[in-house]
Amino acid sequence: MSGRVAGKRVLVTGAARGMGRSHAVRLAEEGADLILVDICASLPEIDYPLAAAEDLEETARLVEQQGRRAVTRVVDVRDDAALRTAVDDGVAELGGLDASVANAGVITGGTWDTTTSEQWRTVVDVNLIGAWNTCAAALPHLVSHGGSLINVSSVAGLKGSPLHTPYTASKHGVVGMSRALANELAAVNVRVNTVHPTGVETGMRPDALHALLHGERADLGPIFANALPIIMTEARDVSNAVLFLVSDESRHVTGLEFKVDAGATLR
Repeated sequence: MSGRVAGKRVLVTGAARGMGRSHAVRLAEEGADLILVDICASLPEIDYPLAAAEDLEETARLVEQQGRRAVTRVVDVRDDAALRTAVDDGVAELGGLDASVANAGVITGGTWDTTTSEQWRTVVDVNLIGAWNTCAAALPHLVSHGGSLINVSSVAGLKGSPLHTPYTASKHGVVGMSRALANELAAVNVRVNTVHPTGVETGMRPDALHALLHGERADLGPIFANALPIIMTEARDVSNAVLFLVSDESRHVTGLEFKVDAGATLR
């Protein structure tokens, strides 16, 4: 441990497993204390199981194994009032806040004519409105002394990824929101950046999307290909980008779209 974020207090949503857990542990390895938020329940519109409460507790255990503090809260990021209360409570317990990582997200798979309005609403509400709610909950604790907002988008936030249109639209929305906030908040030294992973091996695996890409819409498979000779990146590679954006190494970096995409957006 080199202490790149020593003493910083960081909020991470979607922290129970996958990239969220990886971000939390990587930040803890470098000296951060964490507020860990997750819904810890599955959603009817999403065709894979979401994390459970014991997953969130395991993330906290892994953070504490690094000698850092972890505050856990079971909260749906779509519930702005509950999220604000959870963040306020966590900040009070840790003594402040220095950064926020809006990582919670969901995905569906389907063609234009099979995607339902309920799927649209759920994906946009979690991925875009949830990211906004996370920023809004963190900002009252940052504007007096500066800090860093990191909003996790996707390669689908930079290119027209098909067969999951609500996801692609929501991740593009995260970019627009973050650019606007970067301009608005620069005067109070709050930096706002987005991170754009290619495919990562996590629990986010919509069977419908994979079936389409290996079946009737195999012609669209090349759009998802990486330039580097890998199928997927690892969560830790994305977490290293998050670590940089939380750290003071990026103190003059704002409005960046940080691609950890193995060259997928080059194609």
